[in-house]
Amino acid sequence: MAVRIRMKKLGRLHRPFYRICAMDSRAPRCGRVLQELGTYDPMVPETDARVVLDVEGVESWLAKGAQPTPKVAVLIKKYGKNGTHLEAQKNAMAKLAEARRPRPTSTRMVKPVVKVEEAAE
Repeated sequence: MAVRIRMKKLGRLHRPFYRICAMDSRAPRCGRVLQELGTYDPMVPETDARVVLDVEGVESWLAKGAQPTPKVAVLIKKYGKNGTHLEAQKNAMAKLAEARRPRPTSTRMVKPVVKVEEAAE
């Protein structure tokens, strides 16, 4: 069986999302998967935070002879085991996590509570 590492399209119209999967080369694009190896979300604003890879899984399939598609080969080169963009990816993920952190809901000043006894004096 010839195995390819390729992207399986999910999501909806105008909102694509891909899973990077090891698949039989004869299977359709959204067909049966041997193993899911990561995700690629092109809608994430931080370019280097778009890809999440299972590095050990990718290395294992490449060692078994799986061939990546051209787009996946670029992603593996950038974000794989000895990737060229690993430090940028780490910084982008931290920046994205900081942006998702909840902020305080109220920023207006709260009036101090005046006790009834103080008001009577």
